[in-house]
This record gives sequence, C-alpha cells and structure tokens, in this order.
Amino acid sequence: MSARTIAVALHDVEPATFERCALIRDWLDDLGIDRATLLVIPAPDLHAFHRRRPELAQWLDERVHCGDSVAQHGFQHRQTRSAGGARQLLGRLQGGNAAEFHGLDPDETERAVHAGLRLLRSAGVDAHGFVAPAYAYTGALRQVLTATFDWWAGVWSVHDRHGGRRSPALALGTSGPVRRALSPPFVRAGAVLPQRTIRLDLHPADFDHPRNVLALEWVLRRAHRHSPITYDELAHG
Repeated sequence: MSARTIAVALHDVEPATFERCALIRDWLDDLGIDRATLLVIPAPDLHAFHRRRPELAQWLDERVHCGDSVAQHGFQHRQTRSAGGARQLLGRLQGGNAAEFHGLDPDETERAVHAGLRLLRSAGVDAHGFVAPAYAYTGALRQVLTATFDWWAGVWSVHDRHGGRRSPALALGTSGPVRRALSPPFVRAGAVLPQRTIRLDLHPADFDHPRNVLALEWVLRRAHRHSPITYDELAHG
C-alpha cells in the first residue's frame, strides 16, 4: 500500500500578507506540517515583491532550506484586461478579479509568466512550478507553463510535461456568506475520501473566519499520519 501524504499550499504570499503568512507557516509547523509549498506573487501592484519587502525573500530562502518549496503564483494576481463575451464570464466564475490571464493574448501571456519568473530568480528564489491565481487557466497559459516549468497545478490535477496526476485541491471560500457556510463541511468531507494524497489550499484570508480555521485544524489533525510533501514532490512522486 502506498504511503499516504498531504500537500499543503499557502497561496497569496506577497509583501502585504507577509506577516500573516509567516504566522500561518509557524501554525502549520505546530500541527506537524514540516514541508509545504509557498505560492509567491512576483509583482503585486506591479512592484517587485523583494524590493518592497527584502525580508520576505530572506524568509523564503530560510523556508526552502527547511524543506519547503516555492511556486510562482501568476504575475500580479489581478486581471487587467477584459476577455470579452463568454471568456470574460468564465474568468469571473473561476476567479473574479484574480483571473489575470483571461484577456491576454499568447505573447502577453508569455511575457507575464517570464517576467514573474525573472523577478523570482533576481530575488534568489528558485520556482520549479506554477499555480495560476484562482486556478484560472487559458490554452495559451498552459502552453507556456508546459514549456517553462517542471509542473503546474490545476484545481483537479497536478501536471508535468508527461501529463496530469489527478489530485483535487480542497479550498475554503471567503467571498460570500454562502461559500463561507458551505466550504468548511466540504473541505472536511473531501479530506475523508479514499485518496493517496490530500491536497489542502490555504489563503491568508481564511484566517479571518473562525469556522475556516477550525475546519483546517480538523483536517490537519486527522491527517497526522500522512507524510507532508511539497508540490515539487507531488508532481514527481
């Protein structure tokens, strides 16, 4: 029987969330998660993250030395151009204003991805994978990612150059009262399904809501016998 694992990803790591993300990472350590994946926004508000907060780049380096991995999380995590018609509606449903690659043509998509990767490298951060904000992908984005990264993650699977490995992400919702009410029991239910790997998404905003925190604690404590892994390991496992 294959060993059971848990892959925790902390989304939206950037200067504005740095202190909270550091606290969340300590909280995860307290709950036995000694390896996690940190999803870094390279240029929120079009400002390089490490120039706004040099200590964030230093913290990321420390976390990688402790066993975490870093993945690129879009470029600025904000949609700047309307996709028009059905594509715009799809983008709104997928991620609202975070669906930044909807509306970009292939050249713009490639430039945004590569600009973000250059910023990460200039900060001394080595990112092997990519997670689109709100998991909002386009065909052009998938093509760039397959040629650029070792892996990229969608809501249902983690993909590498050879295909996809099914692993649904469990995530909480904070955008409205219905999602806040329904997502905690959904995450609990998803965590008890028979599966080799539990994929658990965390966002800094989750910790504004006590019911969300309780659901996350429940999942993590229940999975205490699962071995923590990063997305780098999940993609190649």
